[in-house]
Order: sequence, then C-alpha cells, then structure tokens
Amino acid sequence: MAGRGPAPKDPKRRAGHSKDPNPQTLLRFEQAEPPDLPTLQVMKDGELVEHSWPARTLDWWEMWKASPQAEHFSSTDWDFLLDTAVVHARLWSGEMSAAGELRLRVAKFGATPEDRARLRMQFAQADEADSKRPAGGSSKQRYADLKVLPGGGGDAVAGA
Repeated sequence: MAGRGPAPKDPKRRAGHSKDPNPQTLLRFEQAEPPDLPTLQVMKDGELVEHSWPARTLDWWEMWKASPQAEHFSSTDWDFLLDTAVVHARLWSGEMSAAGELRLRVAKFGATPEDRARLRMQFAQADEADSKRPAGGSSKQRYADLKVLPGGGGDAVAGA
C-alpha cells in the first residue's frame, strides 16, 4: 500500500533545481601583468592638467599589485582597478564624496574579509593549517590528560 498524502512533486519542478536558462560562457584565462600608474590628469578650468598621485594612492596601488587576488586579475581587471585608483586619489585629495564609489569598487576585488567571504575567496594558508590540525574528537578527548596543579586553587588572588 502506498503512503498517505499527495504524490511527490516532479523533481524537475522542485525549487532550486531549475536549469539556468542562460548557459555559462567559459573564457580562457590570461593573467595580466599589473601596469604602472599613468600620469594623473585632472580637469581644471576646462583643460587637463597633470597632477601628482597622492602618496597614499601610490602605496595602495603597490598593495594591490602584491595582493594574492592579483594572481587572478586579467587585463580588464587591471583596467578597472586603474580607474579605481583615480577614485582613490580623489578621496585622498580631500574629495570625501568619492568614498562610497571607492568602497563599491574595491569590494569587487575582495578588499575586506567580508568581501572575500561574499566572493567565496579563501586564503590557501587557512586550508593548509586545517590539514595540519590533529583529527577531530571532542574537547573532552583532546584535553583528558590535563591535571590541576597543586596549589593552583582558583580562589587565590594574584598579588594578595
């Protein structure tokens, strides 16, 4: 005799099991070398004027070039980051209205721990450390051999 209730839903019609109507496009990855920052030009009184990069932006650019994420940057990523450097320079030149745009742009590259978690980025070092950790067991099993030392009573006050 069959079970009670309605027949189960067709697996093809269950939530979360639908196929994406747009197939994924696979691209050939080509790592790009990080470019040097070009001459910064700023529009002043209707004409472009050469301007020096803020020291903080130069440090920021070097930080991105050395970051682990940079290993995965293509030419279009570096181009977008160059534009982001201009936004960074605006912020460090006192234009506080650039802060929101800068935050949105660097989040795309995994600038903060929260950004990396959202982008599902993880540093390999954490994986290596986890693999070196002794195999499971409860804390009771791991610390079963610990003993209380004589004279180490919890009611004594240090320095008293």
